[in-house]
Amino acid sequence: MKEALLYERLENKLVHCHLCNHHCRIADDEFGFCGARHNIAGKLYTHAYGSVIAAHVDPIEKKPLYHFLPGHFSFSIATIGCNFRCGFCQNWKISQQSFRDGNSPGQEFSCEQIVESTLDNNCKSISYTYTEPTIFFEYALETAKLAKARGLYNIFVTNGFMTEECLKMGEPYLDAANVDLKFFRDSSYKKVCGASLEPVLASIKTMHELGVWVEVTTLVVPGENDSDEELSDIAGFIAGVDKGMPWHVSAFHPDYKFTDHGPTPEATLRRAQELGFKAGLDFVYAGNVYGWGSDTNCPHCKKLLIKRDGFIVSENKMQENGCSFCGEKLSGVFE
Repeated sequence: MKEALLYERLENKLVHCHLCNHHCRIADDEFGFCGARHNIAGKLYTHAYGSVIAAHVDPIEKKPLYHFLPGHFSFSIATIGCNFRCGFCQNWKISQQSFRDGNSPGQEFSCEQIVESTLDNNCKSISYTYTEPTIFFEYALETAKLAKARGLYNIFVTNGFMTEECLKMGEPYLDAANVDLKFFRDSSYKKVCGASLEPVLASIKTMHELGVWVEVTTLVVPGENDSDEELSDIAGFIAGVDKGMPWHVSAFHPDYKFTDHGPTPEATLRRAQELGFKAGLDFVYAGNVYGWGSDTNCPHCKKLLIKRDGFIVSENKMQENGCSFCGEKLSGVFE
């Protein structure tokens, strides 16, 4: 265990956690909602430090990030745990495990070893992903500091429920993030995720203001968030922050507690893409489908610039962060 960041000690050995927007007040010998942060005699400790449940080399497109170092690979790590309870979670076997229950799977992996493994595997970045990186923030932050010193990039794949304090502490070392914007209805966030909408919207805005490159993903679940109205609201919000911010609309497949829901029809994703463009977005990508929806076209001349086959970049006609045909500059970080 390691003493946690972002908390205050209160009377009677109570602590107030400021890491995420649950703002848990945790009694002595109790855990926060995340099941990773533990009050021991009036001090808050994290169990999610130094042990990984998953470590893989992934195409950066798998995060998904399409406008941040396309075609490169990212060393990806996770611990167990999450501060959401999404019934449609596709990584539930690791995200819904809890240290509260006595679980401590994984292997010891120091921050230094993560950085060396990233370099050994010729990756340009480290992605804190698969589960919610906010849960292992202390571990991610220390790794990110070392990574930055070695010329590596740092990426969060996140539900966006961290506090502004957390974001500002991590911002000097955080280069990019993909934020899951799961709904545009607070009632749905409360019912399905055990959370709320506004903090997620605030995080997207704050990251953008801080200069972190942001892409947004919405897992489109039939009967839950696939109405034209809700999809248009999501697209309109993103366009209001930055019309150059990519939106990924991904197909759901039945899993975890949502096995009674059917998979997302491709026609629904095509409609979502149309609604995104109608809202003014320059880039709307379809995920978990193949043969369409993943290429990058110039928003000005419409020429194909980056062709993707699955997660693999097969053609890249970008030139100095811009279109090689008309010279239009594209939003993102390209090499």
